[in-house]
Amino acid sequence: MASFPLRLLPLLLLALSGSAPGLSGKEKKPDGVLPPLSEASAHRIGQKIWQNECAGTIEGLTSWNSGEDFASLGIGHFIWYVKGRRGPFEESFPQLIAYLKDQRVAMPQWLANQTSCPWTSRQGFLAEQKSPRMIELRKFLANTVPQQTAFIVRRLEASLPAMIRLTPEAASQSRLQGCFRAVGESPQGVYALIDYVNFKGEGTKKEERYRGQGWGLRDVLLEMRGQPRGAAAANEFGDAAKRVLSRRVANSPPERGEQRWLPGWHNRCDTYRRPL
Repeated sequence: MASFPLRLLPLLLLALSGSAPGLSGKEKKPDGVLPPLSEASAHRIGQKIWQNECAGTIEGLTSWNSGEDFASLGIGHFIWYVKGRRGPFEESFPQLIAYLKDQRVAMPQWLANQTSCPWTSRQGFLAEQKSPRMIELRKFLANTVPQQTAFIVRRLEASLPAMIRLTPEAASQSRLQGCFRAVGESPQGVYALIDYVNFKGEGTKKEERYRGQGWGLRDVLLEMRGQPRGAAAANEFGDAAKRVLSRRVANSPPERGEQRWLPGWHNRCDTYRRPL
């Protein structure tokens, strides 16, 4: 596993405690704000996210998976669609770039001005892996790991109100919020929440449904059974995530061949059951 650079820890810790750029202490926090983490816990969470999405490598920061119609970039494999092309998944890379602009992070001019993915196909994307522009993009992404982590944390913290609004019954709203808090009580659970929302989204987009059933964080929280707390809540969250993802594959269009991804998805969910 690649080592998460120690020089990134201070900003990562600030991000996870809600004090990073873009998370001003003057802003009203949602009820589901994550608790501060120790330096050791933050270090391990950073390693896990990078490893999960990019195998801890620089090369993994720019990818375009077989069978997909978009590029996946950064430590969070943020989605970037080609102009005029949209799919059922939330496009998150432009949101990341907008966030980095707000934080006045220096970036390549071509990237700052680019609203859609400049590579129009996976073949063209792979053909340019060693091009100056691709190398520049990887360098930029490698140098902004803490800011990308802060973006993921901000996205998670902001997701709870929207998830509650989309949940019609008061009892289900209360359960969703209670499960969010219970899972977030332990560093293991904070990692699970951060990683899953980065992995499969909040579950708030109507387009992210197969046969009317979603697979985002909201769906996993509502799938949780019982009333576990602490590490036990993180364990149940991992089990619920596996059930939700299995349901997604069962509901998916056969031509997408999503069954091939399920073992890897389940392996990732198993990491939520392991102490940091």
